[in-house]
Amino acid sequence: MRAVINTPDGIRTAEVDDPGEPGGQWVRLDVAAAGICGTDALLAGAGLGGFVYGHEFAGVDEAGRAWFVEPAIYGGQCAQCRSGNTQRCTEDGHGHLGVFRDGGMAEAVVVPEYTLLALPAGLDVKDACLVEPGAVAWHALTRAQVRPGERLLVVGGGTIGLLAAAAARHRGLEADLEARHAHQLAAAELLGAGRPSGAYDVVIDAAGSASSLARAAEAAVPGGRILPLGVYLETMPVPGSAVSQVKELTYVNSIAYGRHNGVREVEQVASMLAAEPEIAKSLITHRFSIEDAREAFRVAADRQAGAIKVVIEPGPTTRS
Repeated sequence: MRAVINTPDGIRTAEVDDPGEPGGQWVRLDVAAAGICGTDALLAGAGLGGFVYGHEFAGVDEAGRAWFVEPAIYGGQCAQCRSGNTQRCTEDGHGHLGVFRDGGMAEAVVVPEYTLLALPAGLDVKDACLVEPGAVAWHALTRAQVRPGERLLVVGGGTIGLLAAAAARHRGLEADLEARHAHQLAAAELLGAGRPSGAYDVVIDAAGSASSLARAAEAAVPGGRILPLGVYLETMPVPGSAVSQVKELTYVNSIAYGRHNGVREVEQVASMLAAEPEIAKSLITHRFSIEDAREAFRVAADRQAGAIKVVIEPGPTTRS
């Protein structure tokens, strides 16, 4: 079958072994859509190899039922898992599908049954790849403890930033968004986000750069909260005493998503996307076949070309 794999020279579509038929607590899906994440683009240029991309994906089982796949692999027995923070699992073998292990950017996958989430009515399986980044944004709002009446600014108009603004509105919060590109600002407006003005109680850095983190600190009120949601691979360049310490800013970190009070955050986001189809219409700007994966990655990396979320649609698998 065809899959998008990471090689030392970058990405390519290749023939790989079919995952076969599952046994035990495993399920086979024909993948309907897989989103390209900013993390995927980073890994594509890192000289690594040996795994299939894709941690934002959804598919259909042999009975025709549509599922989102929560890509977190965890043991379920450690203290973190038992507290609902499965993203912080400390057991051997924990990780994420599509990140240094085979993921869902393929014609078919076999995944643990516990990763599956049945899609609610109103959410197309080809749009359900947005559940994963949406859950990242949803979890960030929870971690930042944004309260009604507080002013919230999102810095960065990529998928995560726009989903943070959309999730805030869905949760009854108001959010402004600052972005570099006109198409990102247009999407933010469609999602109900305002333009920045004044100072903010909470600022989410969804861009992941020294300049965006500095902007977040600048925009925060004294005593405000900063949530760095962008990807910082090494040192996080937090502004020093001239801003952070003088303002007594609090920096709150957030990674992935989990469960709170027994409710999966991916389930809450799937419900949001089903109730608000304009979110997917605003964010998914490009769709490619699996054969055109290299071009899809190129477009995903070119924000000036108008891309927000780029999706690869592997299509149905032909089983022998």
